[in-house]
Amino acid sequence: MKSLVKEFINYLAVERGLADNTLDSYNRDLKQFLGFLEKEKVEDVQKATRNIIMSYLLFLQKRGRATATVSRHLAALKSFYHFLLRERYIEKDPTLNLESPKLEKKLPRVLTINEVEMLLNQPKGSDPAGLRDKAMLELLYATGIRVSELISLDVSHINLEMGYIRCFGKGAKERIVPVGSYARKCVSEYLQRGRVKLIKNKSEQALFVNQHGKRLTRQGFWKIIKKYAIKAGISKEITPHTLRHSFATHLLENGADLRSVQEMLGHADITTTQIYTHLTKGRLKEVYAKSHPRA
Repeated sequence: MKSLVKEFINYLAVERGLADNTLDSYNRDLKQFLGFLEKEKVEDVQKATRNIIMSYLLFLQKRGRATATVSRHLAALKSFYHFLLRERYIEKDPTLNLESPKLEKKLPRVLTINEVEMLLNQPKGSDPAGLRDKAMLELLYATGIRVSELISLDVSHINLEMGYIRCFGKGAKERIVPVGSYARKCVSEYLQRGRVKLIKNKSEQALFVNQHGKRLTRQGFWKIIKKYAIKAGISKEITPHTLRHSFATHLLENGADLRSVQEMLGHADITTTQIYTHLTKGRLKEVYAKSHPRA
């Protein structure tokens, strides 16, 4: 059973080009499923029936797993069994027509334009770390890229003269994202007066580095944005994606078309981008309620 899972993960890595975090998630979920099969004395994933898989999903629900988690496990199983069918390890897919539990659509939390201003104004001073933090926050809000994409940027990925970055998103898909003048200025200052003092090895390619001169990690960035949110007095819960969500919402509120926002965010499906239209509709209702004399 483990060898089939290994083969599947290898297929996802090599042929589908999925990110390491996604591969780890698939691997973890499928190993948990194998553990369940062993307890149920099912000796082979190829012998798992539709009823066994439904029992597994019920088992996850009884253990208090969130609907989103159960859906993710089912998605992993569907992908796995589709692979087994394609490779002719099985003749019938037991996950066929199995539906995921309905998810509550949670709207992403966004900052107002004033709150973004307060957050972006927190990194002060001309020390290397302050210049780096200012450049990172400005670049995130200017481009709407994911935090994982931000920390993956190399110096060669940014063209300040032309005003764009080359970004590598999910599945290593490359996209070109425009960068505004203010973010360009902050990144330029960081490159000239910050990064040169932080790097220990001139061969380091990473754009944003930590105090040891190595590529900044997601956890490192998370601590940074949390610190500045507290300093700015923002009471809303801040996540690493808050500036990405705010970027998309503010663009749509100011008249950007959905397709352009989809392209900048790197969403494969426009329905993913459409969630931000719910936020802008909510904002329109709020403005209407405050402004219309007969609201």
